[in-house]
Amino acid sequence: MTRLVLEQTLRYDYPSQIRRLRHHLMVTPPARHGDQRRISASVEVTGAKVAMVESVDCFGNVAVEVTAARVQAAVEFVVKVAVEREGGAGPAAEVGPMLDPTPLTQPDAALAGAARNLLAAGDAGWALADRINAWVASTMRYRHDVTTVSTTAAEALAIGHGVCQDYAHVMLAVSRLCGLPARYVSGHLVGEGGSHAWVEVLLPSVGQPGVLEAVAFDPTNDRRAGCTYLTIAVGRDYADVAPTHGTYSGSPGGGLTSWKSLEQETGALVPA
Repeated sequence: MTRLVLEQTLRYDYPSQIRRLRHHLMVTPPARHGDQRRISASVEVTGAKVAMVESVDCFGNVAVEVTAARVQAAVEFVVKVAVEREGGAGPAAEVGPMLDPTPLTQPDAALAGAARNLLAAGDAGWALADRINAWVASTMRYRHDVTTVSTTAAEALAIGHGVCQDYAHVMLAVSRLCGLPARYVSGHLVGEGGSHAWVEVLLPSVGQPGVLEAVAFDPTNDRRAGCTYLTIAVGRDYADVAPTHGTYSGSPGGGLTSWKSLEQETGALVPA
């Protein structure tokens, strides 16, 4: 049994008072996700008097909508999460829209060519997913400040550089072209300072015939994702699971700073 304890702070500073803040947060995990079980989760807000409404979207993700009439200078979101992971199978899943291209994973000729080459080796299922993961890891090079949250898989592959989000989008595009339904995962990895992204490929379960199992791959680190990964949300691509975004009325120029701590512990965890 593995316990992951997350503390994360997201702070927005504004050049002057703002009004009509509407903010969308996707920063806490669902109650269950495969072998991951949520023990506790909270979001606290300082810097403004706010209203918060929690909901669950069509993918099972927990979303928090925050509204405030005004914010004087800054607003801060403090997230605390504790989960247990048992090291078992991934969540059962349905194909749904996970074979369809999205604006961020729309294939081009280069992605289609890569998929043809990978299929030509004759692998299928789990072996094909492993091959795609390794191909993305060997093809891309990790580099900050060359892509943005709107960079597509095709653009990232053409550049040949990017961050975990880009690796995930490239793997999603190629997996879907190869006939493997796959979804984007937003979360955290022990030992990393920022958020992390990886991919779940929906593959035939070894232990449950006729059931698809979401198998987690991390193309950025060229491996399967294990018990040091904390899943927050899943979707078709980054646009479905962006951790934080919103709107307000006032002067432009607000800035975001964030920091977090993710610790791995062992032993039984007692609910708060």
